Amino acid sequence: MAINLQKGQRENINAPKFTVGLGWDTNNTSTGTAFDLDASLFLLGENKKLVSDNHFIFYNNLESPDKAVIHTGDNLTGEGSGDDEQIKIDLTKIDPAIQEITVVVTIHEADARKQNFGQVRNSFIRIFNTDTNEEILKYELDEDFSIETAVEFGRIYNRGGEWKFEAVGAGQRDGLEKFVAIYQ
Repeated sequence: MAINLQKGQRENINAPKFTVGLGWDTNNTSTGTAFDLDASLFLLGENKKLVSDNHFIFYNNLESPDKAVIHTGDNLTGEGSGDDEQIKIDLTKIDPAIQEITVVVTIHEADARKQNFGQVRNSFIRIFNTDTNEEILKYELDEDFSIETAVEFGRIYNRGGEWKFEAVGAGQRDGLEKFVAIYQ
């Protein structure tokens, strides 16, 4: 049975292979432009910086050098129910230099399209066991991010050899570029 997390809550991930599923729905918008939300992961070392440029996982770099983190691809529409994008993580292969994985969702070309997370609803991140499909945890973002164009959904981190997930739910206005600047 999955654990439903609240913002700031942390939980152990007791599976060596798991999938991060991200989902959302968009409101009808007066901008007349379709939404394109993108999941990105930053694979960080102890210094909270990218281990290398190749450890920034997104629609143009779908897998980590060690093949432990694999993004299954960009969903351009968010249509349908369930996960809109998924990232598979295999902790048995992960580079020991990686101590944290930050999961961010951004709106592609948000400023040009006049879009923000206030126009997005039913956002969630969930983690499930890749081998059994059993859901381990889920965090539903219920805040109204009315001006934000990027949201850190959560972070997966290693403490004393145990991998944990923290529900973050922190938005910011400056898009993906701001996160890249923080973690480079």
